[in-house]
Amino acid sequence: MQRDRVISIANQKGGVGKTTTAVNLAAALAILGCPTLLIDLDPQGNASTGLGIERAARRGGTYALLSQTALPKDVILPTQIDGLSLIPADPDLAGAEIELVSAHRREYHLRDALAPLRTAASYRFTVIDCPPSLGLLTLNGLVAADSVLVPLQCEFFALEGISQLTRTIDLVKRVLNPGLSLDGIVLTMFDRRNNLSELVAADARSFFGDRVYETIIPRNIRISEAPSHGKPVLLYDQRSAGAQAYVRLAEEFVHRHQATGRSSS
Repeated sequence: MQRDRVISIANQKGGVGKTTTAVNLAAALAILGCPTLLIDLDPQGNASTGLGIERAARRGGTYALLSQTALPKDVILPTQIDGLSLIPADPDLAGAEIELVSAHRREYHLRDALAPLRTAASYRFTVIDCPPSLGLLTLNGLVAADSVLVPLQCEFFALEGISQLTRTIDLVKRVLNPGLSLDGIVLTMFDRRNNLSELVAADARSFFGDRVYETIIPRNIRISEAPSHGKPVLLYDQRSAGAQAYVRLAEEFVHRHQATGRSSS
């Protein structure tokens, strides 16, 4: 198996399709034959909900990893999709941000916890769904990652938030994780009936160039409905425009990593 790649999906702005992209990209990667682990690092636990994991089954998840009371093998859960595993958001995760403030090597807890998985090359890809903030939980996600994938909703003010995030990524790279890079920008919630979507997409491509993925995620009702059924959109309605877009995104994602040798052994 090729060496695993850890990707954090981050954007400090809420409602941009971050968790939706984390869940559906991870699901699509698994369906394409890439063993994938999804880590729910958001106290809201929406990624866990989106994969049908009941709250009662989430004890001993990411909080246990961050508090160094469990190993990854103890908290990994199977999902409805072959090849996709999940470390759920423990109900106590909301308190982890406060507890980490005084902890030794507080920014490295997740990275240290995942070390056994990386040594064993258990997964081709590990996807971390970060909270919609730039606090210590997201910082742990960035320090643990090889790269950051940023969902960018095609709406007004979207690019302003990205500039703050890219500065944070640069700072983490300089101070805490020299290997961190910007994997790319994924345009989400694209509405072809809206000229603003076209303008935001053009601005993003002008500013970030080929860092912006060719695949665009449309605004699609099936994507919105799927989490309430505890399923990725690929299981809820695989023929929908949203499901097909995430399959194309996963294909482009794998191709980019193969083409650049990012996942070389």
